[in-house]
Amino acid sequence: MPVPQNISSLSRPSISFDLNRYPIPSEHFIDGRWTTSKSMNKQCYTSAVNDQVVCEDFRWAGKNDVEDAVESAATGLKEWQSLSKAERRDALLRYGKLVKEHAEQIFWLEAILVGKTRKFSMFEIDHAVEALTYFAGLTFALDSKIVEREEDHVQYMIRQPYGICAVVLPFNGPLVCYCMKVAAALAAGNAVVVKASELNPFSTLFAASLAIEAGIPPGVINCVTGDGSVGKALAEHMKIRKISFTGSLAVGREVQVAAARSNLKNVTLQLSGKSPIIVFPDADLDKAARHCGMFLALNGQGCTLGTRVYLHKSIFEKILPKIESLVQSYDDNLGSDPLEDGTWSSPLFHHRQRERVLQYIEQGKKEATLLRGGEPIQGPGCFLRPAIFVDPHPDARILREEIFGPVLVVLPFEDDDEILRLANDTEYGLRAYVWTKDLGRAFRFTNLLEAGCVGVNEGPWSLHTTYGGWKQSGVGLENGEAGLLDWVQTKSVMIRA
Repeated sequence: MPVPQNISSLSRPSISFDLNRYPIPSEHFIDGRWTTSKSMNKQCYTSAVNDQVVCEDFRWAGKNDVEDAVESAATGLKEWQSLSKAERRDALLRYGKLVKEHAEQIFWLEAILVGKTRKFSMFEIDHAVEALTYFAGLTFALDSKIVEREEDHVQYMIRQPYGICAVVLPFNGPLVCYCMKVAAALAAGNAVVVKASELNPFSTLFAASLAIEAGIPPGVINCVTGDGSVGKALAEHMKIRKISFTGSLAVGREVQVAAARSNLKNVTLQLSGKSPIIVFPDADLDKAARHCGMFLALNGQGCTLGTRVYLHKSIFEKILPKIESLVQSYDDNLGSDPLEDGTWSSPLFHHRQRERVLQYIEQGKKEATLLRGGEPIQGPGCFLRPAIFVDPHPDARILREEIFGPVLVVLPFEDDDEILRLANDTEYGLRAYVWTKDLGRAFRFTNLLEAGCVGVNEGPWSLHTTYGGWKQSGVGLENGEAGLLDWVQTKSVMIRA
């Protein structure tokens, strides 16, 4: 599809980052130390905010680096499992404290590269620290369970770690995803090889390096970055017994196939979404409208964001202008310095992603009515104006496919039966959102919506509840005690006297 030629102008201050404020990771973290890649695949990183060169010579990992990381994990695993559960718990608690203490540096590393704002970064960092603290408290939750005890025999179950595990991270929220996965893996007694997103690796690499100061032995956490060949090497590796991947559906399929073709390793997949927001007339319409505008969080680069908005026909004309007003205020803030407290809009994280979103917008013009926005913005960086579409064709790609950008589709509905059919008419099932004051309707919809997570009136997100997708949005669970169990194998033991 062609990229649109109409370019929107935007008056914004010239931004230049002082790159000497903190060290920028330019190596991989293997066996407790910074390690230069053995490959010669050199990459130059530029900022999504202003195209400023951030890191000029980063050598991506290759297969040999993956081998080194796996061997390091094998060594670190023995030492980690030799520690008591209390010692492992305390190390994870110290790790969480260190991440919190370095919050400003972590935020800066993502701000200069992908333009993530302070408010959103600190929100993510708080959840990352909470994940480390939460799973530290679950290190004692894996005790044996006696299922039968008689005079001459006993039967019980024990849960044991997989051993060496792989973690593959997305580019949009790498730190919180890293801490959720790694904290659970380590609490269960595993060692990990992490692939940081090649599009946004700095915060993950730095966070991995803090593990040593926390008292986590070298080799327990190894972190590399590189292109898809690195993820493929991890998915195919015969010594890796489990892989946890967050990213697109297309790549998730490849991970599952590679895992099956190698050693049938256990796979957890957190994949794409096309989440509906359903607003009924009895809802708090102002709060509902604000939630509909949340598709702009991270400029639409979030798998759980509501990008299909269904408004009851009786309130359609009332709420739509409220959503447009929120989008306009976001629009007015585009191009601001991400290091400033007042900035709450961000660019798309790289030029490749912007071109992909622009292609979807051009396709959307053929399948629906463009209400506003959608133009690329002139000048440096990866900015474009958020787009709102109405009246889409039932099979419109902008309605059916995850775009991962600031594109919202708004539709009316008439009754409960129709909206349940429309909301569930998707191959994705990550999240769904309902706005109503009718508790009977709320309970009915939470039962009938086909999604792994359902929020009513913007219910809060918690690490105590599981996170996982239905349908093609994923396999396996994260968070909560069930998420911890995703990192262990169960063994049944029968002993006769």
